[in-house]
Amino acid sequence: MPVTRRCFLRLAASSALAPPSALSLDMGLWDHPYAEVAKIERARVMRAARSYLTQQPHTITSAPASRSAGGLHDYFSEGDYWWPDPKDPSGPYVRRDGESNPNNFVAHRELLLRFSIQMPALTAAWLLTRKRIFADRAVAHLRAWFIDPAARMNPNLQYAQAIHGVDNGRSIGIIDTLHLVEVAQAALVLERTEAIAPVDRQGVRRWFIEYLHWMTTSDRGRQERDKKNNHGSCWVLQAAEFAAYSQNNGVLDDCRERLRNVLLPEQIAPNGSFPLELARTKPYSYSLFNLDVLGMGARVLSTQADDLWTYRMSDRRSLEAAFHFMAPYIENKQAWPYRHDVEYFQYLPVRQPSLLFAGLAYRRPEYLALWQRLDPDPTVPEIVRNHPIRQPLLWLER
Repeated sequence: MPVTRRCFLRLAASSALAPPSALSLDMGLWDHPYAEVAKIERARVMRAARSYLTQQPHTITSAPASRSAGGLHDYFSEGDYWWPDPKDPSGPYVRRDGESNPNNFVAHRELLLRFSIQMPALTAAWLLTRKRIFADRAVAHLRAWFIDPAARMNPNLQYAQAIHGVDNGRSIGIIDTLHLVEVAQAALVLERTEAIAPVDRQGVRRWFIEYLHWMTTSDRGRQERDKKNNHGSCWVLQAAEFAAYSQNNGVLDDCRERLRNVLLPEQIAPNGSFPLELARTKPYSYSLFNLDVLGMGARVLSTQADDLWTYRMSDRRSLEAAFHFMAPYIENKQAWPYRHDVEYFQYLPVRQPSLLFAGLAYRRPEYLALWQRLDPDPTVPEIVRNHPIRQPLLWLER
């Protein structure tokens, strides 16, 4: 059976704990952050992972989508902000920006969220304990979603973000698989620690190779790549991580170029804000989200020879300026000088993952302290959906 909203809330809440001890801000943290972050994350990770050991993998095939134009193995979702037209209730839906329609089909999204929460947490527990029971359960999820012929998801999003009476799928649906970014990173960790059998490794990698090919060559993939707001950012982060996992250096190089020469120039204002996000009905949420996505893009794509964290344009606009702009409003949301989000403003911010990695990149202890004070495990589904990086240990070198 698909995960219900009530079950989903329990799932997300299962790892909430009291705040742990503070990060040690000595030189050991800067040079070897894994050990210090592991102290903070251990209790939270282990509590969650133990609870997930008793839960079986469920893929999209457990929730047939009757309104989908695709088949049983095709991911399907419906646009959030589309509603029946009061003037023509049985006709094409109309858009109400920022207002999510609770009656739209979300079962596949919830199943994907469940997968993206459980599988990386199990992998993080494997890292912390080296107990095979956690790695084996993580691999079982990978096998179900990407390999098992009866349960696997097809490697495309042709039918995502459909609109009743308008379109059977749209390019912006590609944002739904942002939650596979940490799954891919967890799969990479399982490979590096020799915790996945060669046949499973090959099967999972083949799925990501095929999905990355669809993202980079299909009309919908290219349309999403060229979006100028957070959708374009999400395409780059996904393509970058999936390329890193599947060892596609050509796509990695293209993503570095796009982050440096397209996303940062087009999205960051001289004061460090994101004008395209500020223009939306959820300017605070979208600004936080885009900051996280761009920051994680820098984390995935930076090399010793090409540090995107410190890259500055000729007018000194930079990713660092974006963090400088947003950090005070993460610290004190009440100081936010723009309009409040039409929904969910009261539930933000949460533990924005980019704060941790920006703190390490810029050696800003105040970013690290702020990251630690924030809630790591939100339970409101809309907030969880916009919080796709939850296991920082998977992104840190031991």
